[in-house]
Amino acid sequence: MNEKKLFCYFCGSKEKEVTYLIEGDDAYICDYCVEKANLVISENNSKKNNTPFELRNPKQIKTYLDKHVIGQDASKKIVSVAVYNHFKRIVHSNDSDDVKLEKSNILLVGSTGTGKTLLARTLSNYLNVPFAIADATVLTEAGYVGEDVENILVRLYQAADYDVKKAEMGIVYIDEIDKIAKKTANASITRDVSGEGVQQSLLKILEGTEAHIPPQGGRKHPEQPLVKINTSNILFICGGAFQNLDKIISKRMNQNNIGFSNIDDVNKASTSDIRPEDLVQFGFIPELIGRLPVMGSLNNLTKAALLSILTEPTNSLVKQYKKLFLFEGVKLDFTHNALLAIVDIAEKRKTGARALRSVMEKVMLDIMYEIPSNKDIKSCTINKDTVLNGSRPITKKLKKTA
Repeated sequence: MNEKKLFCYFCGSKEKEVTYLIEGDDAYICDYCVEKANLVISENNSKKNNTPFELRNPKQIKTYLDKHVIGQDASKKIVSVAVYNHFKRIVHSNDSDDVKLEKSNILLVGSTGTGKTLLARTLSNYLNVPFAIADATVLTEAGYVGEDVENILVRLYQAADYDVKKAEMGIVYIDEIDKIAKKTANASITRDVSGEGVQQSLLKILEGTEAHIPPQGGRKHPEQPLVKINTSNILFICGGAFQNLDKIISKRMNQNNIGFSNIDDVNKASTSDIRPEDLVQFGFIPELIGRLPVMGSLNNLTKAALLSILTEPTNSLVKQYKKLFLFEGVKLDFTHNALLAIVDIAEKRKTGARALRSVMEKVMLDIMYEIPSNKDIKSCTINKDTVLNGSRPITKKLKKTA
């Protein structure tokens, strides 16, 4: 008599291909399909609980980022995976499983204008969650002149239209995080209230705590009503230029290769080779580094990247100016040499993509002053001479009808 061959009625896997089969009424289901079914049920339950975002997979997130952020592919991939894991963790937060997933807070390292803030803001727009930016340079320990760390949460609360539930699933970008590094590795008599002290104050809100904030910001006082915000599901993205971090990395890499390395090897070191111990040397306490487990490094922008940023993204400067001119009934164009000249000037300023806007503002000022008052212009072309010497752009006038 032939032995009955058992298989999963859902995926078709044979008994030998799975860990075990669960028997039902005239059918079997494998452990893999059971796990998958649990995930589907959990996601549907999260939708019923009014989770204020639609979960996107890493490829979807990166595809969207590609439309708005030029280059930085490695960092976009790192961020996409981290953000997906973070919000997946929220979706399944009510699971009865004993395994608890930790937060995927992100540290972005890159020079000014490489796209750190844009990356964070674009993510929040795509996920449709509240977004707030904080400047680490103004933060101090509670009780000292400056802003309390908890004021970061006030901005997020305000960005969420004073909706606590929305704020508790938002994204906070803390800029200039490198500026709160310890001033010295040695103990000091004077308290470092804007360095290590701030790092210590950040620990709880980064990991997850119930913070009590004054709804309008400012310092707390006894008679003021406070709002309670749980930071467990808030994604924190910290960014900074970390000047001279590459030298720390070079020194570490050189020490690890004594007898084999040369000066060329040292010069090749970059922030893409960053390790937690490098950040300790830079002046960060290990506890803070541990709460920023995901690290991404953004490269300095080349001229080719600057040109792409100027012209390609959905919200590029060239497209913005063309739209502004269309409001006046004028078709705006840039010659290729004009665009290259703008990029050359911006690149020399060493402030990345930020320099493009300031250069464009100067180039376009005079013509944008004149166009609204001159209704007979139908087209305007910015050429290289306009960019470099401030000469008038080439304009064409509407043909007058008899």
